[in-house]
Amino acid sequence: MTTQKIAEGDYVLLYLDVRRTYMIKVEAGQTFHTHKGYMKFDDLIGKDYGAVFQSSLGIPFTVLKPTLTDYIMKSARNTQITYPKDNALIVMFSGIGPGSRVVESGTGTGALTTALAHYVRPNGKIYTYDIREQGQKTAEKNLKRSGLIDFVELKLQDVTLGIDERDVDAVVLDLAVPWLVVPHAYEALKPSGTIVSFSPTIDQVVKTVEALREHNFVCIETFECIMRGMQIERGKTRPQTLMTGHTGYITHARKVTKPPKEDTENQLHEKAIEETSEEEPLASEEI
Repeated sequence: MTTQKIAEGDYVLLYLDVRRTYMIKVEAGQTFHTHKGYMKFDDLIGKDYGAVFQSSLGIPFTVLKPTLTDYIMKSARNTQITYPKDNALIVMFSGIGPGSRVVESGTGTGALTTALAHYVRPNGKIYTYDIREQGQKTAEKNLKRSGLIDFVELKLQDVTLGIDERDVDAVVLDLAVPWLVVPHAYEALKPSGTIVSFSPTIDQVVKTVEALREHNFVCIETFECIMRGMQIERGKTRPQTLMTGHTGYITHARKVTKPPKEDTENQLHEKAIEETSEEEPLASEEI
């Protein structure tokens, strides 16, 4: 099996310990300085990922190939991002995969966009909406760094006013008023398509679920994902004292096709007849 070599222009993750990692771009002739000494990029070029190098002070650093989680957690940000624990559930509930077409809003700084784009490549597309131009510029930089910009179309538009795309596989929402987007999501989704909404407060969830019920969505479920790390040491293993607790609630649902208008009217008429029949007293009751 051929191992991939570190090349100029690659992003690498320098690992000192679990709390101190650095994502850097390898540039010939440059050096990277830390409080543990500096490293010359020329010493990295052509070497294998996973190799250990020493800084100028003799401190060992391991050079790793960045994963999707690394790109997300090391992304430049000016807003709160969705954490990998939530991104993972959102991707699973959305049902997306290679070739999927997905509408997303809001873009923020592109953390969730990055995760979605990773899973729809090589021939899928993410259409991400946001009204904040600065946020989309930051997201564009993060997507370029992760090598996923080709699978994303950035749209500076208000998604609450409508969605341009049709027959998409999923709509993923992370914005303040997701319930206002539900009618537009219904029109954009293909039959049986999925909507997933991430909201930090339960009041947002209630309004969103009510809108989903009103607009012909089924399989409506809401979950909260809480992840706790473990401190592993023989004789001292226990849950970590600090953890990322509540971040948000994830609601997902599926689109079902609305029945033709004439069928709906017939059903309502039949229901009215049934209710009238139930209200009529039986002959024995009259006697």
